[in-house]
Amino acid sequence: MASKPRLHYFKGRGRMESIRWLLAAAGVEYEEQFIAAKEDLEKLKKDGSLLFQQVPMVEIDGMKMVQSRAILNYIAAKYKLCGKDLKENALMDMYIESIMDLGEMIMIHPFKPADGKEKELTLIIERATTRYFPVFEKALKDHGQDYLVGNRFSRADVQLLEVILMVEDLEADVLSKFPLLKTYKGRISNIPTIKKFLQPGSARKPPINEKDIAEIIKIFH
Repeated sequence: MASKPRLHYFKGRGRMESIRWLLAAAGVEYEEQFIAAKEDLEKLKKDGSLLFQQVPMVEIDGMKMVQSRAILNYIAAKYKLCGKDLKENALMDMYIESIMDLGEMIMIHPFKPADGKEKELTLIIERATTRYFPVFEKALKDHGQDYLVGNRFSRADVQLLEVILMVEDLEADVLSKFPLLKTYKGRISNIPTIKKFLQPGSARKPPINEKDIAEIIKIFH
């Protein structure tokens, strides 16, 4: 019996959260080895587990994988969450890169200087509602299908739902002008593996707080 994937990261969202989402969506059970102190990170570096001296790192299929995009690509391919052909995968890649751009803005927002946070928050909402969400709303309208690409559940659906919920953490009614995305959010949220991951007590991590930030700085700086 194959061992479960093991995830090495701090106990928070960060760059590991999309990996948690994708494994959960695929119905894959995994273990987490949390990096709770600087010594934990140094141990991984010294024993050669981190190819580029950084996390996230995932032990899977005999590999110690680093670089979040590489990990996500591997999981998507392994569990058939990609497109059916080259063109679908190209479209999916374009969508996912934009989703990750928005997610990156949200991820680093708590670390911004206090006097710039409000301005940055305004920019995040502006980008979500004028650059990114209109594209996905139009895509759903144009093809009239249940899923974002190819009318089949894929990593694009998982990562889009993740970033929608991240933006809603910042502004609850952000989808008020995007009715198709709002319906889509409900539909994807009710896929059994996703629904399970969204339940209280799952491995999904809450938004980062000030205490988390202090701990992260201790570990990584």
